[in-house]
Amino acid sequence: MSTVPLQVITPDRVVFSGDVQMVSLRGGDGDLGILPRHAPLVTTVKPGLVKVKVAEGEDYIHVTGGFLEVLPTRITILADAAELSWQIDVERAQRAKERAEARLSQRGEDVDVARAEAALQRAENRLRAAALAKEHGSVLRKYVDDGGEES
Repeated sequence: MSTVPLQVITPDRVVFSGDVQMVSLRGGDGDLGILPRHAPLVTTVKPGLVKVKVAEGEDYIHVTGGFLEVLPTRITILADAAELSWQIDVERAQRAKERAEARLSQRGEDVDVARAEAALQRAENRLRAAALAKEHGSVLRKYVDDGGEES
């Protein structure tokens, strides 16, 4: 199967750079599946998981939102923040989920409900990405020269 270069970039670093067979994500107008030689496209990226398919299998990258540029010869995701599935600190994500749930259960005047809901969604997405990595393995590790540790 043919491949296309994918880069996932945050303001701090290049999170991922490598040739992929397919990318699936939630864009501004719905779910997208992108293959090599896709028609040009620019859209927003919704917070969630980016599914990346390579020859060895599939893996996930958690993004908190951003922009997607697709050209026939490359795919670029400019993310606000992003984490490779195996780099997610599960305990930290679980604590964040619990804090968000506690804030939402209070729903007092001093609780920013939209912010708490966004934090809960982010924590749940991170936990889902980590669980998928544990279940399916982390095939993107070979593309990232970080020893599997968060930088």
